[in-house]
Amino acid sequence: MNTGTTFHMAAFQTTPWRLISGVLGVMCLLLVAALGVLLKNPFTKQNVQPTFSPGPSTDLQEGSGCCTCREKWIGYQCSCYFLSSELKTWKDSRNFCVSQNSSLLQIQDRNELHFMNSISYYYWIGLSYSEEHHAWLWEDNSTVSQDLFPSFHPLIPKNCIIYGPSGEVLDTDCGSQYRYVCKQQLI
Repeated sequence: MNTGTTFHMAAFQTTPWRLISGVLGVMCLLLVAALGVLLKNPFTKQNVQPTFSPGPSTDLQEGSGCCTCREKWIGYQCSCYFLSSELKTWKDSRNFCVSQNSSLLQIQDRNELHFMNSISYYYWIGLSYSEEHHAWLWEDNSTVSQDLFPSFHPLIPKNCIIYGPSGEVLDTDCGSQYRYVCKQQLI
């Protein structure tokens, strides 16, 4: 009976190697858990930003610290923008933007024009002639600041406005088809 007890005790004795491997195993688990916590934070706070081809690159995101935009929209200065790749008339473009809880681009200041510097095509913006007011107005009925487009002299009031690659602002037939820019202000 003594020999059975001695054998039973030997099975439960820890050798130095077992102790070292146990300690190393626990340390390894702790390091993996710490690594998981450290890596979790940057990935959960990261905004997924779309890329457009062709169109602006995602480096325009730098000014968008106060907003998160949905997929295929890009953020800039607390607004989200959608640059279409499809062609539509001005009215169809406006209707699409409205369906997305936004409006055709209304340019507020020169900084926003800087946002548009990397475009490669002409885009409809939310500027059209109001017969009622006998003036060119944004969709919200506000007037155009003359310092935004100093060389802007539209000729035909029945036309709508496109914005081009080199900052050109042109009036053209509203029934023509161009790409368009939707804007959604978040604040």
